[in-house]
Amino acid sequence: MAFHGHHHLFIQPQTVLRLKSLTPALLLQTQHSSTVPNIRRSSHACYVVSPRTTNSDPQLARRSANYHPNIWDSEFVESLTSDYKSKICTERAEKLKENVRGMFDGASGLPYSLKLIDTIQRLGLDYHFHDEIKSALDKIYTSGKDYQNDLTMEALKFRLFRQHGYEISQDVLKSAVEEINQHKGMAKYFEGLLSLYEASFYAYEGEELLNEAQKFTSKHLKNCLKEGTDSRGSLSNIFKEDISHSLELPLFWRVPRMEVRRYINMYEMEPDMHPTLLEFAKLDFNMVQATYHEELKYASRWWRDLALDGSLTFARNRLVECFLWNIGFNSEPKFGNVRRQVTKLANLITVIDDVYDVYGSLDELKIFTEAVERWDINTVQNLPHYMKICFFALYNTVNEIGYEVLRNDNLDVMPYLKKSWGDLCKAFLVEATWYYSGYIPTLEEYTNNAWISVTAPLLSIHAYCQLGDHENITKQALECMYNNQSDLIRSSSMIFRLANDLATSKDEAERGDVAKSVHCYMHETGASESIAREHVQQLISASWTKMNTSLSASRGVFPSSFINIIQNIARTALYMYQYGDGHGVPNREAKDRIMSIIVKPIIV
Repeated sequence: MAFHGHHHLFIQPQTVLRLKSLTPALLLQTQHSSTVPNIRRSSHACYVVSPRTTNSDPQLARRSANYHPNIWDSEFVESLTSDYKSKICTERAEKLKENVRGMFDGASGLPYSLKLIDTIQRLGLDYHFHDEIKSALDKIYTSGKDYQNDLTMEALKFRLFRQHGYEISQDVLKSAVEEINQHKGMAKYFEGLLSLYEASFYAYEGEELLNEAQKFTSKHLKNCLKEGTDSRGSLSNIFKEDISHSLELPLFWRVPRMEVRRYINMYEMEPDMHPTLLEFAKLDFNMVQATYHEELKYASRWWRDLALDGSLTFARNRLVECFLWNIGFNSEPKFGNVRRQVTKLANLITVIDDVYDVYGSLDELKIFTEAVERWDINTVQNLPHYMKICFFALYNTVNEIGYEVLRNDNLDVMPYLKKSWGDLCKAFLVEATWYYSGYIPTLEEYTNNAWISVTAPLLSIHAYCQLGDHENITKQALECMYNNQSDLIRSSSMIFRLANDLATSKDEAERGDVAKSVHCYMHETGASESIAREHVQQLISASWTKMNTSLSASRGVFPSSFINIIQNIARTALYMYQYGDGHGVPNREAKDRIMSIIVKPIIV
């Protein structure tokens, strides 16, 4: 799981790597030369990588990435306790749930219904009310009623309809956009500006009206923050915090679960706060957190029994961080088995990623890649000892997952799971070959490989196979993923990769790792680092728009719960890399987030 920023997009088998005469087939052959020629593409190289040794002698000098040690040991995980697992809490939650359900029945008018749905979603309670939310939105949609004179509500309606898969044209916002863009009464529109800004991120490709809206709302909201006032006087601290938070990362790009605690704190200070909603949100947050404790303890015991961290001391132990990723992917309590199993895979990926990035020689990596592709236990005799340990752990874990799906859903998913691991290791090997040769790929070459090596496609197909208790797993969906035909998954993977690169490429460049997207673009175009980083940010935005555009076709293949997972993979990547390497480096922000989401309950 190239969480520290090393691997990320897929190279199709027919793609020819620009390594002069070195084709992908030749790259997979065992080479016994001590070095591979250093290859540079231009005289204005902005990023220089020297050739590395490929000696497979067991005494060779191994690299070290000087990773930070694990700060969340198994004793800490086992010590996690919660006071919110009692029958008293369950009964109180059920009573509050019924009271909130009554709010839907008593909802009168479009603004109240929209506001209620938005608040419930942001408080993390929407998984209790799927049917009620759909019924309310159906009613609003069929009524055809609009609020053209209330930009806040009209933009909120647009955002909720797009979020929930209703067809709605950008044209419903045209008159409001034109009025604001002509600066008519701008000062009175700040709440509407924020609502329109958030809605603009649901744009499809070619929707220039929404792109235009995003540009000018961003501009005016920044001015709003700078001046600190609107036509009614000073802006409230809550509203200023909301604007600042959205300008840093729009609501659509944020991980829903990671936002709940913050929004509860903000909601508590709102003048129209509903006490029942607030109490239910706090209680539910703590009760869900208690289920996370048990899931994390399960994964920790699995990891302790596997004992890889004792045998492979060069690799990162990031079990708790991997579990945090999976909370971001899918937070609903009923999907606990998805979190447990995919946390295992994410931790194995982290270790195997370090084998390719740090420890393995090129000859060893070729043999390991072949073993994974063949998925044959008899191939382990050709592997060095540390790779045998990795292969057995991988082989047994994935086979067990495949067996469980076969037993529970009567569907053999092993061909799909095995291929995903083969694709990942081949993508890892491509990057390792670039590293050892000193080759700097073009940005297109890099991204065509990196969307696979970032591990999102592999995590996606494994997560999908774990949905069997709640969704119907279909061969159509499996084949779509098997053949890498999903624009939804590819776009999400691109965001994952590029967010990773922006956060980690500087540290990796300093320790001499393979070039990432920022440096590939710098080398290819001669651009400065700041311009290259801006270009990568633009690619992230474009990938979001492409993912939005692909949603309609995706809903014909995948269930909504899986589509949410894919979107959340992109969101969680932005979250984990927002303030640096939140996976690899246990900095203050990373520690605080784990404490907030997993460890510390909210005071009720």
